[in-house]
Amino acid sequence: MAGDIVNLRQFRKKQARTDKDKRSEQNRIAFGRTKAEKSLTRALNEKASNTLDQGRLETPATMRSTNDTPDGEKA
Repeated sequence: MAGDIVNLRQFRKKQARTDKDKRSEQNRIAFGRTKAEKSLTRALNEKASNTLDQGRLETPATMRSTNDTPDGEKA
């Protein structure tokens, strides 16, 4: 009838650690991306943006028709 003697303080700490580990594992799955993955994505996006801008024939300021006045009326 004599069971194992358990230190309740240690048991609570062990239980809290396992709960925290479970929660952190779920968060890693839901939100986890390493810093390297984030920087790689950022670099690829910048490269794609620069490549797209290099192919542009006109700048946005010169895309307006020169016949338009600031009011939007034709001259």
